[in-house]
Amino acid sequence: MEEDQHQEALAWSGAVSWPVKSLVERAESTEEQLWRSEVEALRTLLWQRRLWLVEALDALMEEAGLLNQAARWLCNTLAAGRKVLVAGNGGSAAQAQHFAAELVGRFKRERRPYPVVALTSDSATLTALANDYGYAAAFARQIQALGQPGDLLLALSTSGESENLLQAALLARQQGVFVLALTGERESRLETLADLTLRMPGGTEPARTQELQLLLIHVLCDLTEAQLCLRERHRALRMEAPEGL
Repeated sequence: MEEDQHQEALAWSGAVSWPVKSLVERAESTEEQLWRSEVEALRTLLWQRRLWLVEALDALMEEAGLLNQAARWLCNTLAAGRKVLVAGNGGSAAQAQHFAAELVGRFKRERRPYPVVALTSDSATLTALANDYGYAAAFARQIQALGQPGDLLLALSTSGESENLLQAALLARQQGVFVLALTGERESRLETLADLTLRMPGGTEPARTQELQLLLIHVLCDLTEAQLCLRERHRALRMEAPEGL
C-alpha cells in the first residue's frame, strides 16, 4: 500500500515538473528573442545615425570656407590679446563651458592658455542677474561688464531664437564685440545679429544640432590651437634670428 502511494506521488510530481520546465524554457526563449530584437533595433538606429552623419558632414564640407573664416576670427582675436566670450542655454551652455575648457586648458598641444570665458559658468552671477534683471539679460549684462572692442562672442543656440542670446548679440555689436553664432539649420533672428553664422545641417532636431555643434567646437579648437601655435613658433624664430637676416 505504502509502495503504491509512493509510486503515485512520484508520477504526480513528474507530471507537474514537465509543465513547469516547459514554462521556464519558453520564458528563456522569449527573453532571448527580446534581447535579439533589441540589439537589432539598436543596430538599425546606429545605421540610420551613420547615414545622417555622413550626409551632414558632406553638407558641412560645402561650408568649409565659412568654417575657416570662423577659425581665423578666433585666431586673430586671441593673437591680438583679446578674449572670447561664450554663451548658450541648456546643452549649449554645457558646450560653451566645454569650448572654454579646451582653450584655457589644452586641446591637443602644450601651449599658453588662451583667454576664453564661458558666461554660463558662474552660477552666483547668473542667478543674481536673472533675479534682478530677468533671465533675458543674464548674458548681455556680463558682456557689458567684460566685453571690449575687438573681443569675440561665440553664441551657441539650436534655435537661434533665445532671447538672452539675442540681447547679448545686440549689446556685443554695440560694444564693438564681434559675434560668431552656431545655430540650427533654419534662418533665425540670431543670424541677423551675428557677424558670421555657421548653421548646422541635418534637420531641426535639437539633439542632432548639438551633436554637430560639438563636432565643430572640436574642429575650431584644433584649428585655433594649431594656427596660434604656428604663429607663436614663427615669432619665436624671428626673435632668435641674428639681426640682418
